[in-house]
Amino acid sequence: MRRVYLDNNATTPVHPEVLEAMMPFFRDQFGNASSIHWAGREVKKYLDEAREKVAALMNAAPEEIVFTGCGTESDNMAIKGVALALQEKGRHIITTQVEHHAVLHTCQFLGNMGYEVTYLPVDSYGLIDLEELRRSIKPQTVLISIMFANNETGTIFPVQEIGEIAREKGVLFHTDGVQAVGKISIDLKKLPVDILSLSGHKLNTPKGIGAQFIRGGTKISSLIHGGSQERNRRAGTENIPYIVGLGKACEIAQRDFQKRQDHLLRLRDRLHQGIIQTIPHVELNGHPTKRLPNTLNMSFLYVEGESLLLNLDLEGIAVSSGSACTSGSLEPSHVLLAMGKSHIVAQSAIRFSLGLTNTEEDMEYVLEVLPRIIKRLRDISPLYQKRGSH
Repeated sequence: MRRVYLDNNATTPVHPEVLEAMMPFFRDQFGNASSIHWAGREVKKYLDEAREKVAALMNAAPEEIVFTGCGTESDNMAIKGVALALQEKGRHIITTQVEHHAVLHTCQFLGNMGYEVTYLPVDSYGLIDLEELRRSIKPQTVLISIMFANNETGTIFPVQEIGEIAREKGVLFHTDGVQAVGKISIDLKKLPVDILSLSGHKLNTPKGIGAQFIRGGTKISSLIHGGSQERNRRAGTENIPYIVGLGKACEIAQRDFQKRQDHLLRLRDRLHQGIIQTIPHVELNGHPTKRLPNTLNMSFLYVEGESLLLNLDLEGIAVSSGSACTSGSLEPSHVLLAMGKSHIVAQSAIRFSLGLTNTEEDMEYVLEVLPRIIKRLRDISPLYQKRGSH
């Protein structure tokens, strides 16, 4: 049986070059980068190089990069860090209803601590109204946290315009860039972003490494206290093998950027067109053009998404019915519900997220298997039988 992995927004396979770059730091290069002797100095050099590579991918300064344990930690660090640092100015935060739970649950935590949080609604494409954002800003607003691209639909937010509004109002702007970094062009010299979070395992590193861009001069409190690592912004001995891996992954992403984009777009569009041509009663979730090149979220009406996911799995095809962080939840996607989708449409959604290892043959295999599964599930669906009476 063929095995096709189409859940790259959940995690990606480790790139062979990344693994190769990491291996010496599990064997010979064991030093602590904070030590001033030869063993520490040797490792410190590679820590600095990795920081430069991460910065280069986004056109940032190396000293603006802080290494973390994952994207979730980076989001927590940004939101709680700003909230604590600027609480004298105010205790109001603005975010959206479609953020990753790393942002939503952090904002809810602060809400329980007495902060006021505004959750902006989105339209049917999953985008906010910029004028509503502008109207939501108060004198006591300290942070706007809006994702760069949605992890479920791939919809890309107008980060430039959001940042300009934040600058105009004197409010810090954090963007969760976990799904965007390496997939779309990001120039932090031009974008009015103060803090950006990213995660390595969406970029073909092992799980357990992330980073944060913090623009020079941005006031932010540390979450983790201890030593003076990361310029006193994140205490704890640096995870050198994984940091080196993230640096290599960012170097590869920059080197192969156009080739990767073209590859993902071609495969995604082939899959999309094939589904439309062979399966009736389908809906695209997300913006048709302002969307990540690797992400396709579609509702297959009159079919239950979890059943479809399991049937695809039996055929060797790995997909998702939403965010991997909410798997096991029977609730429909909060993102799709916020976009105005009905429970029935939301629960029939499947996310196909493509990656470097996918091929044309993978897409053809999915298009061979998927219509057959959909037909079988619809044949036993009471909703499908009743569709003519609506």
